[in-house]
Amino acid sequence: MKKLNLEKTTSIFSSFSGETSFLGGYQVCHSICTVIISLLSLIGITIIGMPMLFLQKIAIPFWIIALILFSLTLFLYFKKRCISKNILIFNLGIIIASTPFNELGKPILIFWIVGGFIILLSLFLYIKPKIIQQLL
Repeated sequence: MKKLNLEKTTSIFSSFSGETSFLGGYQVCHSICTVIISLLSLIGITIIGMPMLFLQKIAIPFWIIALILFSLTLFLYFKKRCISKNILIFNLGIIIASTPFNELGKPILIFWIVGGFIILLSLFLYIKPKIIQQLL
């Protein structure tokens, strides 16, 4: 009986985890744009240029949400160690590179460079063991 309750509890938490997995999408703005453009292309409408420019007005709230979700993910990582370290590093790079404060002017390039470097570092850390394994 106790085993059945444990399995049921595990099943409930597993379902909850699957249902909330969409929260890991830090590029909320990009995901929304891609879905809209994909749906429009299904009915034959091709979009060129900046069709979702209106989302720039809400880029900062989306970025703040991404930062909050990333913080929660970091908390889970340090608490349970159930998330890939390389994915966390990659997401950190994306969040830094996508800093939406265009008013900064040229200093925004620093965020792009640092974020891009962190993204490349995470890709290197992901690929390195696979290359070493193939060489051995």
